[in-house]
Amino acid sequence: MGVSVIIPTLNEEGCLAEALAVLKRQQAQEIIVADGGGTDGTRWAAAGADRFLDAPRGRAAQMNAGAADASGEVLLFLHADCLLEDSSLADAERLLRRPGVAAGCFRMRVRAEGTLYRLIDACATARVRLTGLVYGDQGLFVRRDVFERLGGFPPLRLMEDVFISRTLCRLGRMVVAPRRIFVSPRRWQRSGLARQTLRNWALTAAAAGGVPPDRLAQFYPVVR
Repeated sequence: MGVSVIIPTLNEEGCLAEALAVLKRQQAQEIIVADGGGTDGTRWAAAGADRFLDAPRGRAAQMNAGAADASGEVLLFLHADCLLEDSSLADAERLLRRPGVAAGCFRMRVRAEGTLYRLIDACATARVRLTGLVYGDQGLFVRRDVFERLGGFPPLRLMEDVFISRTLCRLGRMVVAPRRIFVSPRRWQRSGLARQTLRNWALTAAAAGGVPPDRLAQFYPVVR
């Protein structure tokens, strides 16, 4: 089961090269960068990828474009500011071979020190195990045939990860791999740790209550 890693980007020249260097150690079948038409040097920072795609802007559309171009049996969707622990791809392949497993993600660790950050890490893992809902920065992995059966990510401006997770949970279990994914703290540091965490919870609750995610997108500003 080869792993195709798909990275959606928009003005990510500051962190993309590091993510690609870490992936190169893990023998992915291919690494695809799906860019939404940024204005910085992301194209040059993507030199370590196997392919660079110009895709319609929007994370869901970019990831769907990358998946359509992928050849691996396993698709792993990775944010450009996230780093995978060694052997993470092997973990994903192993877990997807288990009967009844629909998809999975990795144990999150924010790259910052402090008790509150460790609480965020623990809550993220607990959320997946209790509800099956995966956020994009946890590194969603899924078999390509399952992803294609679902029609890919829904065409949403926000929370495409949450909504595809809900659908995947109807097909089987959502698992958390033992390897870690190291997440940039930039959004928490820019907005404030408590404020950003409460915003995440409030937006998820609003979407669960029926508020269209595209309306909620205005309350989730882009951070680079």
